[in-house]
Amino acid sequence: MKIDGIDKKILIELTSNSRIPILEISRIIGISGAAIHQRIRKLNNSGLISGQHLKLNPKALGYTTLAFIGVYFDKAERNSQAIKEMKKIPEILECHYTTGNWSVLIKVLCKNNEHLMTLLNKQIQSINGVSRTETFISLEQQIDRQISIN
Repeated sequence: MKIDGIDKKILIELTSNSRIPILEISRIIGISGAAIHQRIRKLNNSGLISGQHLKLNPKALGYTTLAFIGVYFDKAERNSQAIKEMKKIPEILECHYTTGNWSVLIKVLCKNNEHLMTLLNKQIQSINGVSRTETFISLEQQIDRQISIN
């Protein structure tokens, strides 16, 4: 989809504050609220905007351990079934097929290290097809951003 300068300005405003009122964007950019509304609808319908998300603070909910786990599958034909089982585990936030040594890389959020160990031993490593895992605990996230609009 082609976006023009006005679309870019709208996207910049929305990515800095997804709850900004349309009339506020209208005032900043200098075109009518109806035009802003139409353009946002067009951007949504095109798939460029994939939604507006509420972001929870995991630490406020008691989740303090973020980890990335490289998962090795023993046979490629078991991948889809293993992924189905992983989808049932709420602590798994993301799962990516990757290049390199692992079959998949998953991102998990746990209450603490003991919770992570239980998750690994009792849930992830017990999935049929998982041969082993390699875990990296995040000590602190240094960058958290979206792709920028140029």
